[in-house]
Amino acid sequence: MTRKSRNINLIVVHCSATSVLHEYTPEQMERDHRERGFNSAGYHFYVRRSGYRVPLRPLQMAGAHVTGFNKESIGICYEGGIDAKGKPCDTRTDQQKEALVNLLRELVAVYPDAEIVGHRDLSPDKNGDGEITPDEWTKQCPCFDAKKEYKSI
Repeated sequence: MTRKSRNINLIVVHCSATSVLHEYTPEQMERDHRERGFNSAGYHFYVRRSGYRVPLRPLQMAGAHVTGFNKESIGICYEGGIDAKGKPCDTRTDQQKEALVNLLRELVAVYPDAEIVGHRDLSPDKNGDGEITPDEWTKQCPCFDAKKEYKSI
């Protein structure tokens, strides 16, 4: 992985918000994102349940994964995020956890000033106190505390 032309200050972790009961392929994601008006899948990387990492958008291209932050960020999505009862939940497999850590380490080596956050961490600060709290999240995504979990990377 080599440094690209964009100025990156965020690496944003997402979930696909799909059920653990059903596979969600990169092809399905591509189709769904095109149906929403994107020119391709909005993330740069997709991590399947098996831990297999799928490159989607080139790093030099802005993503379409978090409104207001796409120009300066890289988007990573893991397959899942919805439990068997249809509720938001951290559904990452051990293979996904390992693949995410490895990918994040590679990206931070290239973009050492980038902060790793979850999609929910970029919600509006409705009360203006400088902290995004659960009552302010616009989404649960990625259904775990990415800032805390990846702080040491």
